[in-house]
Amino acid sequence: MEIATRVWNHRWKIDPIVRSLIDNDFYKLLMCQSVFRNKPDAQVTFSLINRSKDIRLADLIDEGELREQLDHIRSLSLTRGESTYLRGNTFYGKRQMFRPDFMEWFEKLRLPDYHLEKRDGQYELTFEGSWPEVMLWEIPALAVLMELRSRAVLKTMDKFELQVLYARATTKLWEKVEKLKHLEGLKLADFGTRRRHSYLWQDWCVQAMYEGLGPDKFIGTSNVHIAMRRDIEAIGTNAHELPMVYSALAQNDAELAQAPYKVLEDWQEEHDGNLRIILPDTYGTKGFLERAPDWLAGWTGIRIDSGDPATAAEVAIDWWKSRGEDPTKKLVIFSDGLDVDKVIELHNQFNGRVRPSFGWGTLMTNDFRGLTNNDALSPFSMVCKAVSANGSPTVKLSDNPRKAMGPAEEIERYKRVFGVGEQDEMEVVV
Repeated sequence: MEIATRVWNHRWKIDPIVRSLIDNDFYKLLMCQSVFRNKPDAQVTFSLINRSKDIRLADLIDEGELREQLDHIRSLSLTRGESTYLRGNTFYGKRQMFRPDFMEWFEKLRLPDYHLEKRDGQYELTFEGSWPEVMLWEIPALAVLMELRSRAVLKTMDKFELQVLYARATTKLWEKVEKLKHLEGLKLADFGTRRRHSYLWQDWCVQAMYEGLGPDKFIGTSNVHIAMRRDIEAIGTNAHELPMVYSALAQNDAELAQAPYKVLEDWQEEHDGNLRIILPDTYGTKGFLERAPDWLAGWTGIRIDSGDPATAAEVAIDWWKSRGEDPTKKLVIFSDGLDVDKVIELHNQFNGRVRPSFGWGTLMTNDFRGLTNNDALSPFSMVCKAVSANGSPTVKLSDNPRKAMGPAEEIERYKRVFGVGEQDEMEVVV
C-alpha cells in the first residue's frame, strides 16, 4: 500500500500537509472573488473552534510541528501552471470564471500571519485581516490540524500495523462504492478537504470513487488541486461565511434582515446556472424561504447543510410549488453528516421529485472509525469560522441549535430579527 509505505519510510517529512495555495475548496475561491469585488476592505477575524472537547489537540499535536506547517502555508503562492488552470479552464460550463483583476491579485497573494496559543488542552488559532486574504486560511488550517492529529496516532504504529490499517480503510471505502454504484441517477461529489485524514488519502479516495462510480455518478471534487491533477470537475458554490459577515456588517435590524438576500444579489451578478444555489439555513431555512424575494425561486437549487435533511427538502419543495416553480427541475444538494446509507435513503426518497445531489465530506475522506485501538483515528467535529467583521461579532443559527455560534445576546437578537422559534436538536456528526 503506497500510503502506508510513505508513512513508514518518511514519517511524512516529504509530504507537507498543504502543498498548494489551491489545495483548498473551490467555493472558497468563488466566494473570494465575490468578496474581492464587493467587500475588499472588510476586516474579518477567523477562529478555530473544536466542538469535540474530548479531543485535546494541544496534548496530541506538537506546537513546533503545527507552526512549521502553518509557516509553510504562508510561503505558498500560485505556480504558473495553477494560474494558467484557473485563468483558462472551464468551470461550470464557463470559461474565464475568474476575472483578470482577481487573478492578478491572487497571483501576488501570500496568506497573512496567524496567532496561536494553547489553552485548556486546545489550540486557539486565529487569523485577522482583510476579508479576501484571511478567508483563504479556513480550509488549510482545518486540514493541518486534522492531519497532524492523524500523524500523531500513526507515529505510534509499526510497519505492518500501518499496512493493515490502510488495507482495512481501503476495503471500507470500496464497500461504500459497491453499495452506491448501482444507484440509478446518483450524482455525488467529494466535499471532504477540511476534515480529511490526509491529502494522500483524500487523493486516493477521489480516484477510487471516480473509478468505482464513473464520471456520470461521481461528478467531481471540491479540492481544486486534486481536480487539476486528476483532470476532473472542481465542485462548489457558496457557504455560510457570506451571510454571516454581511450580517455582522449591517448597521441596524432592518439591514440585518436583508443581509442574507443582499449576499445573493451580489452573487447572481457574476454567476448563473448550477452556481445559483441557495444556502438558506444560516438563520433558519423556513423563515429565510418565507421572506425570500420571488427572483430567488428561479435559482437552480438549494443546499441542505443542517437539521433533518428530509424535512428541509420537503420545505424547499413546498416553497418552490408556492412560488410557481417545478421542483422536479430543481437541484437539491445534501451536504451535512452524510454516509453511504443516508445517501441511499435520501436518493431513493427524493429522486424524481427533485434532482438530488450529494456533497460527501468527512465520512468519505476520513472514515477510520473502528480501525484503531480506542478509535484513536475516529473523525471529530472542528470548524474555522469568521467570528467578527469590522469589530462586530458574527452569528450563525442554522437549523440545528447545536451548531449555533456567536455571543448569547446576539444569538437572541438574530432569532428575533429572523423569526426563529423552537428548533429540534440533532447530534453534530462531523
